[in-house]
Amino acid sequence: MKGSLFIVTAASGTGKTSLVKQLIATTNDLAVSISHTTREPRPGEIDGQHYHFTKRSKFIEGIASGEFLEHAQVFDNYYGTSKQSVNQQLNSGIDVILEIDWQGALQVKEQYDDVTMIFILPPSKATLRQRLSSRGQDSQEVIEKRLAGAVTEMKQYVHFDYVVINDQFEAALSELKAIIVAKRQTTERQQSRYSETIADLIKD
Repeated sequence: MKGSLFIVTAASGTGKTSLVKQLIATTNDLAVSISHTTREPRPGEIDGQHYHFTKRSKFIEGIASGEFLEHAQVFDNYYGTSKQSVNQQLNSGIDVILEIDWQGALQVKEQYDDVTMIFILPPSKATLRQRLSSRGQDSQEVIEKRLAGAVTEMKQYVHFDYVVINDQFEAALSELKAIIVAKRQTTERQQSRYSETIADLIKD
């Protein structure tokens, strides 16, 4: 049975990465696709675990050769998702999460008929500012730049199937899990998973 594709998108500082990390850790047969990026690693980030850190010239070559399922330029850096890697995981029966920005999400939506789109919003602009500042990783100039772009990003929630408000972490995590579980119980998935059982139940 082929896996399902999920997209999780949010403005920077909303807590998306922490939520997805915990979701993966507590949910079976669910993996996050590791994106490629041309930005420099932040303190503590590991190549191949957090991102595939890629030289700008190599990334641009990958765009030209069609290696990416989606790609976007965000804050002067490129981000992209390997088409081959995602399809391999889906074909092996694993549900895959793409943790990508809204531009990439809309690119993927055009290519897959069955993709579940989830947008995470912060409870307020003040909370978003506080979360960005508390990272201690970016300069004030970078923080202001991210905040300025956040409103534009958050307006894109209308293109998504689900919206989760990340006010209380555990509540937001539960809501994300509920979406995954619901998708796994669709008629199509259950017919594939329990074909013999269902056939036996409905035979005359």
